[in-house]
Amino acid sequence: MLDVCLLGCGGMMPLPYRYLTSLLVRYNGSSILVDCGEGTQVALKKRGWSPKPIDYMLFTHYHADHISGLPGMLLTMGNAERTEPLTMIGPKGLERVVTALRAIAPELPFEIRFIELSGQENRFEFPNLPDLHIDAFRVNHNVICYGYSFSLDRKGKFDPAAAEALAIPKPLWGRLQRGETVETEAGTFVPEQVMGAPRRGLKLTYTTDTRPCDSIVRFAEGADLFICEGMYGEKDKIAKAREHRHMTFCEAAELAKKAQVKEMWLTHFSPSLIRADEFMGDVREIFPNSFPGKDGKTTVLRFEDQDGKE
Repeated sequence: MLDVCLLGCGGMMPLPYRYLTSLLVRYNGSSILVDCGEGTQVALKKRGWSPKPIDYMLFTHYHADHISGLPGMLLTMGNAERTEPLTMIGPKGLERVVTALRAIAPELPFEIRFIELSGQENRFEFPNLPDLHIDAFRVNHNVICYGYSFSLDRKGKFDPAAAEALAIPKPLWGRLQRGETVETEAGTFVPEQVMGAPRRGLKLTYTTDTRPCDSIVRFAEGADLFICEGMYGEKDKIAKAREHRHMTFCEAAELAKKAQVKEMWLTHFSPSLIRADEFMGDVREIFPNSFPGKDGKTTVLRFEDQDGKE
């Protein structure tokens, strides 16, 4: 399962009731932070989650409302006595931007490792995140910007009858379930002999600061949760959205419909947008399972045969 928390859903500037852009995903004891706008560490503290397990930080782009909270977050992580390396992923120029921001956070008790994105698509897998892969994909903003899609694969079911028929000792069953090949006096056995076909996994797609584009539909296809920018709720702000390379609520809903996602949350609201709920009627006519984001909005994505979302 994946824990998902929309820590901040504001764009451009923080408001007394709305933090700037950030998302936290938790899996297998590790946390992944996407963007780090001003107020992120306060939002994290308010949610009751610790910054210490954040092993990966992903940045969509380097506008201030997406990265201005980074120096304080790094200092907080350092004060939590973190010593494990921290990996950062973002568009070209990441190390230069972070080094500049660290002028006020120069000494940290942990190493920072940088992965800079290039081209239209990048895929990442990490040793401590089994079965999870992350795709970064270019979107259409006025600077280089990426969206991120998290896919948690799920193995097929273990077949005890098949294992017994092959006379595989029970103490070895766990290794086969973990994907290992085992050797015994009776022969060599591989997981494919006792594991069923892969089952449907989980998918989370997050994109913000962009016009609608084909890459979003492609990488969000079939997502359990699609978190998408909705800078403007008003339909008459479409010209402004086009000018600044952002989206309206209804444009985001069209993407959700095309991608056939299960659920959509809107985020990255304009400071002038006070009550997002007022615009959801038109949105739900396009994609019914749409919801306005809010700071601290949380869900648990579970596999199909597990309990529903919290």
